[in-house]
Amino acid sequence: MSTLEIKDLKVSVETEDGPKEILKGVTLTIGDGETHAIMGPNGSGKSTLAYSIAGHPKYTITGGSVTLDGEDLLDMTVDERARAGLFLAMQYPVEVPGVSVANFLRTAKTAIDGEAPKLRTWVKDVNGALERLNLDPSFSQRSVNEGFSGGEKKRHEMAQLELLDPKVAVLDETDSGLDIDALKIVSEGINRFREREGKGVLLITHYTRILRYVQPDRVHVFVDGRVAESGGAELAEELEANGYDRFIKAAAV
Repeated sequence: MSTLEIKDLKVSVETEDGPKEILKGVTLTIGDGETHAIMGPNGSGKSTLAYSIAGHPKYTITGGSVTLDGEDLLDMTVDERARAGLFLAMQYPVEVPGVSVANFLRTAKTAIDGEAPKLRTWVKDVNGALERLNLDPSFSQRSVNEGFSGGEKKRHEMAQLELLDPKVAVLDETDSGLDIDALKIVSEGINRFREREGKGVLLITHYTRILRYVQPDRVHVFVDGRVAESGGAELAEELEANGYDRFIKAAAV
């Protein structure tokens, strides 16, 4: 069982004019086996939520709590949060020159499990994950994200998700920059993860197209650092048809 519980989370960042509040009291619960989608206009705080949960030092938590299965994530270091079962797929994955995908994945798996995976079965697992994501086995010898296309970066993150097997995956605009074929492959990777017992997904996106392949249980509209409205998958369809205008106007009142 995996439950990510966010209560009245408030987050600020430092600017030239002093601290600026980005999240203004966000409350969400991603229950066991649930997929929640967060949608909203640029600057509404979607990515701030993802990075704050993961422990990015740029963001200062000024109030609220975040727990995973009752454990306080905010008291943990970034690596402790990963070991507790949290996974973050970034919108813009960083390049790591000189570190092969194979070494990166094995090092990450060792750090999370506390012991190195057995080499023979691990190679088989890695090659299987790459194959399911339409990546050649030689991909594992390339430097992490160096010279990768947008689709390769996102498929590599789905390979990480499959192999590291966290409790909860926070996916920040995983559909960004993907063509239709890569989008289908990435969506299939997310759905394979969701089919495992007790997994939670927090999917942040601008567009409904990924939600045609990854069906959310709940959709939340973010406006000005708050959840403006929550609903079922039909809320995403309303956003596709009408945009965010009514939510933005309501938030300004």
